[in-house]
Parts: sequence; C-alpha cells; structure tokens
Amino acid sequence: MQVILLEKVANLGNLGDVIKVKDGYARNFLIPTKQARRATEAAIKEFEARRAELEKAAADKLAAAQTLGERISGLTVQIAQKAGVDGRLFGSVTNADIAEALKAKGFDIAKAQVRLPNGPLKAVGEFPVAVAAHTDVVVELTVKVVPEAE
Repeated sequence: MQVILLEKVANLGNLGDVIKVKDGYARNFLIPTKQARRATEAAIKEFEARRAELEKAAADKLAAAQTLGERISGLTVQIAQKAGVDGRLFGSVTNADIAEALKAKGFDIAKAQVRLPNGPLKAVGEFPVAVAAHTDVVVELTVKVVPEAE
C-alpha cells in the first residue's frame, strides 16, 4: 500500500515521503496513529497544502523532545526491588518500571520510549538505559537497582 508520511518514522522515512509498506502495517499501525495517510491524488494535494503547518508541528515536537532530553540526560533513577543475598532480583526491572519511576520524578515518558538493550534488568547495580524522547533524540540515563529494605 502506498502511504504518505505525516511525520518522521524510524526506518521508513521523513515527513512527506510517499512510500510502499505492507497493507497490515499501514492499516493497523501507521494510519490509526496518524503517522501516515493513504497516498491518493486528493491526499497528496491536501498534504502539499498543509505541508508548512505539518513541518512547523514536527519542528515544535522535536524542540520539546530536545528540551526533555537535556533534562533527562545524565539523570540517575533509583528503583527498589526484592533481591536475594547474591544480588539477583526476584523478578526484574522492566521498561514500564523505569517509565513509572520517571513519571514520579515529573517526566512524561511512555514505556515504549525506554530502551533496554539487554532486556529487563535482573540484578542489583547501576545500568545505562536509553530513552528515545523522539526519533532523533535518544539520551542515556542511569538506573540504579537497589535491594528493597525488609
């Protein structure tokens, strides 16, 4: 299916690109999340008319993500979990736990924006974690997992 991108999408293209994607990806993800539109003649003409407005909105979104990234960069988040004597956790610390801890500190981060390169954290210690505030803004923060006080 041919779609026109209404914003920058990772691994696909930039605002205004007309690309071919699988039907299900377009129908179930790109179109419902308003990241793309079917590339019909009318849609392309309407997009060209609204291009400046969409580019301004995309620039505002990027600027907001950059300021959020600057505030998060280098931050240390402490999460307490039950742990055994050898330092292994009973369970794990997931991206949802990290997003919740960031929300408690006043940052509006969704769990999908937290990137754990080696999967969930399963031990006590300090771990680097990437947070993608925008496709172009990825910052690192430190997650310190400590044993929960009994």
